[in-house]
Amino acid sequence: MIQSDIFDSFYMNFKKIINSAVIFAITIVLPNLFLMGLGFFMKKRGQVSQAFIDQASYFVFNYCLPALLFFSVVDSEVDYAKQITLITAGIVTTFILFLGSEIYAKRFIANSADQGVFVQGIFRSNMAIIGLATVANAYGDIGLSIGAVYMGIVTILFNILAVITLSRVSKSLDDTRLSRSLMVIKKVFTNPLILALLAAFTYKALPLPPVPSVIHHTGDLLAAVALPLALLCAGASINLKAMLSLSGLSMQASIGRIVIAPLLAIAIGLAFGLTGVHMGVLFLMVASPTAAASYVMVKAMGGNDILAANILAFTTVVSLFGMALGAAVLRALGLM
Repeated sequence: MIQSDIFDSFYMNFKKIINSAVIFAITIVLPNLFLMGLGFFMKKRGQVSQAFIDQASYFVFNYCLPALLFFSVVDSEVDYAKQITLITAGIVTTFILFLGSEIYAKRFIANSADQGVFVQGIFRSNMAIIGLATVANAYGDIGLSIGAVYMGIVTILFNILAVITLSRVSKSLDDTRLSRSLMVIKKVFTNPLILALLAAFTYKALPLPPVPSVIHHTGDLLAAVALPLALLCAGASINLKAMLSLSGLSMQASIGRIVIAPLLAIAIGLAFGLTGVHMGVLFLMVASPTAAASYVMVKAMGGNDILAANILAFTTVVSLFGMALGAAVLRALGLM
């Protein structure tokens, strides 16, 4: 009788933990899916044009997201010096994904125009939209502030590694080590998100008065638009034809992004002793789909843009389910 009561108590507690974990995972991912689904539906119905999507995406990237990042850092009481372990774990994860996919590409992919696309499709995740939105859903303003700093640092690394891996197919006669270095510097120091974070840290470091309320309110209005509009645009940009036209190579890259990258993030996070919001930020940022910027860079540098589009479309949809599953497991284990 006593053993039966102990078993019943254990079962009820286990069931409660699992239910709580599943609800948590659904809560953080479902709003993103709904907004992306709405964007896809509106595009299919002809209610938004490609021109609107392009203009809205430009508006989000250059104005709304920078406002969101700037004010989330300026208003936050988070001690950013304590985020070094998380950022180090993210850098290590990125380097391992990059080096591992480079080795795989050189050994198993003959066409040089495909190698860089494959590598970038695996290591470069969509932190600014899907990752940041999911972190905000999971942890609110604190998660958003920590995620913003993580994204700012790792984005610099993304740009450097993307130029390195894609430069092998550049058709320009002026493509030299110096030109590549200048390209990296330009991409880093003209990136509105990085500039917004640099401005926020500078503002906090200097003995300046609080941001005037009228400016702060304007920034808050822009910030409120950022993630919903970005998700709508992401959904409207989904290309079902590209998603369903997967080649063997695009499927391999998608597996790397959807399966291997999140599992590696968990392993690295455990190795660095991350738990709670820090493990959550690392997992959700790494488990996000391939970054939309990867397609733009591939096109600009002469890579296989069809392969890039296929990887982007497939991972954008499928990775959200992987994020939900991983979040549920980590939550049930008390790690996230």
